[in-house]
Amino acid sequence: MTNAAIKLDESWLNQVGEEFDKPYMQNLKEFLRQEKSAGKVIYPKGDEIFNALNSTAFDDVSVVILGQDPYHGPNQAHGLSFSVQDGVRFPPSLLNIYKEIINEFGGEMPKSGNLTCWAEQGVLLLNATLTVQQAMAGSHQNKGWEEFTDAIVRAINDKREHVVFMLWGSYAQKKGAFIDRKKHLVLAAPHPSPLSAHRGFLGCGHFKRANEYLEEKGYAPILWSLKI
Repeated sequence: MTNAAIKLDESWLNQVGEEFDKPYMQNLKEFLRQEKSAGKVIYPKGDEIFNALNSTAFDDVSVVILGQDPYHGPNQAHGLSFSVQDGVRFPPSLLNIYKEIINEFGGEMPKSGNLTCWAEQGVLLLNATLTVQQAMAGSHQNKGWEEFTDAIVRAINDKREHVVFMLWGSYAQKKGAFIDRKKHLVLAAPHPSPLSAHRGFLGCGHFKRANEYLEEKGYAPILWSLKI
């Protein structure tokens, strides 16, 4: 990631642009440069690292879904948490997300795991860590990304109102612990991973509850069911 590679939506540059000048971000950029120089494969590709921010402008955010790492398999990650590119087999967590949406709204299983249409409706699909080495889950944790994504969540918390935060699993819940529950709706549940989904994610009702809240506050609901 070089300065030239950082192409960030202006609405987000206005909120977190100063983060790119901080020492932690300079260290992160150097870490990524060295990893690529060593021939390591990094996901997602460079122009998709900030896809979540470039797909959902700051003022358009109505829901935030916090993930942890990008997917680390070929052709999966494209910068949106839990989303995979068209034609890619659904990862288990995404499959459980779809099952819960069908449970809440009915319908059939989508053909694609690409969640871009959610992002375009105002769902910020944000991972805590924005890059990962191929086949090495968690390999880019504690390199600086978490500080950057904390700044993103803090900006939304401080400068917006009536945003729905979906915090699935203990990691996301710890990351979102500072969110002001008086200004925003925080929905917490176990992670949709097969290891934990049956402990309360399946049946959580989060998607319907999010829409009810948005409508109560005068905002458009999200069309969660993918007609593809």
